[in-house]
Amino acid sequence: MNRVLPRVGLGVAVVAIVAVLGAMVVGIGAILGQGGVASDNPFAGKTLFVDPDSKAATAAKDATTAGDTADAATFEKIAAVPTAIWLTPEKHPTGEIGGYVSDLVGQAEKLGQSPVFTVYGIPNRDCGNYSGGGLSAEEYPVWVQEIASALSGSDAVIILEPDALALADECDNVDERLSEVGASVDTLAGAGLTVYIDAGHSNWGPAADMADLLNKAGVSRARGFSTNVSNYNSTDREQYYANEISGLTGGAHYVIDTGRNGNGSTGEWCNPSGRALGAEPAATKSGSAQDANLWVKPPGESDGECNGGPVAGEWWSANALELAADAGW
Repeated sequence: MNRVLPRVGLGVAVVAIVAVLGAMVVGIGAILGQGGVASDNPFAGKTLFVDPDSKAATAAKDATTAGDTADAATFEKIAAVPTAIWLTPEKHPTGEIGGYVSDLVGQAEKLGQSPVFTVYGIPNRDCGNYSGGGLSAEEYPVWVQEIASALSGSDAVIILEPDALALADECDNVDERLSEVGASVDTLAGAGLTVYIDAGHSNWGPAADMADLLNKAGVSRARGFSTNVSNYNSTDREQYYANEISGLTGGAHYVIDTGRNGNGSTGEWCNPSGRALGAEPAATKSGSAQDANLWVKPPGESDGECNGGPVAGEWWSANALELAADAGW
């Protein structure tokens, strides 16, 4: 026998249905209101900061002065893309680094933008190879604390120590690296900053091994991890690798460096030829653990003295032009 709801019961049911639908709309609106980006994504609704004094911007000015209008236009286009600002003790030592990042954050805030910084000063950095350097074990935490204090209260994003964990076994300092990275996470996240611990890339080693290092370094106390920094692997390959790591680290979120991965990788990491600029920085739509594509390694800056390149981090016009041309710019 079919039953008909009493008028009061029907009214209550309608109200309940409307309430549920309203909650669904609000929930969906929190995502769709950011173009499909989850509201808890640190990049949702944000415009990333463009450093007016980047090496690409300087190269554009120099090319303009020299009358190389075509090259200047290409460099200007590269310089206009938000790219991480690398913090190294060689360029900005303890006692100076705080003022440097404070100035950049001030510029970003005036523009309503959010800066991305790469912290790169860990002891025995790069095992003394092309990007060798870094601080002593005693000074490193002091330097990191100065950065954290200067950025406290801002919405800055931190990419923490590219290759540090991935190289730990080769550098024969796994325990030291875990301690140093973990302490830096606590310092930077404790200042309210969004921190991604670097996790190497998909060509380096098993995801399970990296996940173990990330867990021991305190990825649960950070926003998550970064992959493909200064490398060339395709985005889908990195997503596969990163999703596996995420599943082994309690669902940690991640970002991918897409600055130079437009043609994928040849397996060579140091200034390989034939590479291309990749997808420009953007928040990732909800549905995965990925927060964003970023340009972390600035395109046009050398990987090191290999394949005709200058010292690591130095501007290399020929490389910048090739990356842009191969990307169809």
